[in-house]
Amino acid sequence: MKQLSKYLKYDLISLFAVVLTLLGLAVAQKPQAVQAATSDGKTQVVFWHEMGGPAEQALLKIVDGFNKSQDKYEVVPAYQGSYDEAVQKIIQTHGTNTSPAVFQSFDISTAQMMDSKYTTPIQKFADADNYDLNQISAGARAFYAKDGQQMAMPFNTSQPVLYYNATLLKKYHITPPPVSPSYSDISRVATQLYNRSNHKVKGMTVQIYGWLLEEALANARTSLTNNSDGHDGTPTKVNLNNPTTVQFLKWIRSNIQQGNFINYGSGASAGTNQIAGFLADKVGMFIQSSATIGQLTANNKNKLGITYFPHPDGTKANGVAIGGAALWISNDKPQNVQQGSFEFIKYALNAQNQAQWQKATGYLALNKDSQNETVLKKLYASNPEAKVPAQQLATATPNKTNSGILMQGMQLTRELEETAMETVYNGGDINNALTTANQSINDNLKLTNQANGVKPK
Repeated sequence: MKQLSKYLKYDLISLFAVVLTLLGLAVAQKPQAVQAATSDGKTQVVFWHEMGGPAEQALLKIVDGFNKSQDKYEVVPAYQGSYDEAVQKIIQTHGTNTSPAVFQSFDISTAQMMDSKYTTPIQKFADADNYDLNQISAGARAFYAKDGQQMAMPFNTSQPVLYYNATLLKKYHITPPPVSPSYSDISRVATQLYNRSNHKVKGMTVQIYGWLLEEALANARTSLTNNSDGHDGTPTKVNLNNPTTVQFLKWIRSNIQQGNFINYGSGASAGTNQIAGFLADKVGMFIQSSATIGQLTANNKNKLGITYFPHPDGTKANGVAIGGAALWISNDKPQNVQQGSFEFIKYALNAQNQAQWQKATGYLALNKDSQNETVLKKLYASNPEAKVPAQQLATATPNKTNSGILMQGMQLTRELEETAMETVYNGGDINNALTTANQSINDNLKLTNQANGVKPK
């Protein structure tokens, strides 16, 4: 109860603050009718993003290329910190002269963006421009579509995949897992690696990460929420304690008990440590974003192997949801500025730029024609495994269980999922852990829906 009270208190305060902010903006601000122009007469398009490090440099090259490719618009990029920080800024500045014209927003804020009514659907511009949305990966677009309308354009997109140390497997005469492995396929390799290395190498790890738990549901064609994970209406009930979740956690628990599993915990440090452990031959397999490929190939003395996200035994792989973020167009800017935003999005998603983007960042090239670009052909020639995440995305048929969860409050949902995972990893009862998390998630969802005027069903 103490843990639940903590989360409810946190959520009530957050909701109250957001409501007050939005009410204040609604009274004090009106959408701006004028957007600044540059000294040479170009229409200025302010672009907020959350890319840092090498990804930011790659993004700035795209921006620079667009600005030089035409003389009508000038995109002005501005880094806004973490995904969570950026979402709050976007919501709180909408309707003011400081809001962006086009912005990047991460996957689990999708429902919040859709429900805000603060954006103009990409579909509107695509229809007017006769832009063929089908040239962009259907699996990536599905997350950001609603009622047949493309609301945003997927951009920095990743897939969860399983990485394995192919050199170690060869050293210990272990047959690698198949391209689309089952849980038992991974357990076999993990057990053999642990035993044949005389327990010097742990066979596998799965980070305590809510995203990975959700992907296990997706790949087994299981919804986390009612209303088809939000694709058929606002979710009003979550069912975390379901047979698919239990099977996933039992699989992990069995490997922990066998001794071939190493637990790196949760959070950013866990992700960093598991990569370090993998590169140092301390663990042979782990599941993570496909955007990690760059880190795993830059200074890796071993041959890297990659497979699809594993699926339960006896269940056909359904495909997994994408991670990353999308580009949205604000509806509080004049039409010419919104049009400039769409022109920039089209440029960023063209085949050549998407191919360069994948090579530079590890995010997937979403334009189907990118696979014909020389830069990707060279990448695949030197590293054939780099093809696997894109193949996983292309192979899956988009449906309502592998196209993302459209529910507000996903940040807190993931914290609660991770608390349940940690309990199980530490030997706690699976059903009790899931029941506790499920109740807290549903309590939070009820509060969120009440604040948004959604009636329970």
